[in-house]
Amino acid sequence: MRITVLGGAGAWPEPTAGCSGYVIEHEDFILVVDPGYATLLPLLAYCPAAAVDAVVVTHGHPDHCADLHPLLRARALPREPLPPLPCYAPAGALDAVLALDEPELLDGAYSLHELSQAHRLVIGPFTIDTAWLPHFLPNAGLRITAGRTTVVYTGDSGPSPDFAGFAVGADLLIAESTYATEVPARQAGFLSTAVDAAALATRAEAGTLWLTHLWPGSSPAAHLEAAARGYAGPTAVARPGLAWTSPVEPR
Repeated sequence: MRITVLGGAGAWPEPTAGCSGYVIEHEDFILVVDPGYATLLPLLAYCPAAAVDAVVVTHGHPDHCADLHPLLRARALPREPLPPLPCYAPAGALDAVLALDEPELLDGAYSLHELSQAHRLVIGPFTIDTAWLPHFLPNAGLRITAGRTTVVYTGDSGPSPDFAGFAVGADLLIAESTYATEVPARQAGFLSTAVDAAALATRAEAGTLWLTHLWPGSSPAAHLEAAARGYAGPTAVARPGLAWTSPVEPR
């Protein structure tokens, strides 16, 4: 399994990084998770729109799903349109994005599938389990497994005491870390810090930690320093082009 970061900024894009977005690839199947603002350009540099096999969206904030719209245009508007793209998201999460064009323009460009709490589904070579995590609107944490490799992604979330059990044994944990050490009071409970991410990684015994969804203008070094106080494993800030590949499994 190979995971490549398309973007890791929170809220809006930075000059050198789009918002949340990841490519997860295994056995030539390409899954895009959270195509947020400004992720289509790096996605198209990685592969053509026609190569994307499915999309999963954790929640309906545009910094996690806005670039689904141009991705669907890139598949629907050529002279020979592509088959419908399977899109998975919580109920209603994609309503605003899918309403940006007149309905007939993207007719047939996608097939929509609802994610629900404690849901298990199979998408290509991936088995995906969901867990609802605290955010301003329904947000699906994802546990993505292929073979013996597991990647866990929080989407956007405040700290959740039960999530460590869901994430236990993750080879790679991609964790919301909007702030380095403290969440402002008005957002408390719905967003997390690098300190929270490190604590989650330690409790879950994760192999590697990626800090993502940093507030624009944040210091990656400050986030890494904060995380190092609570997690001893390999840690990185999710920036475009960062990649992780699982060890080769024995045949």
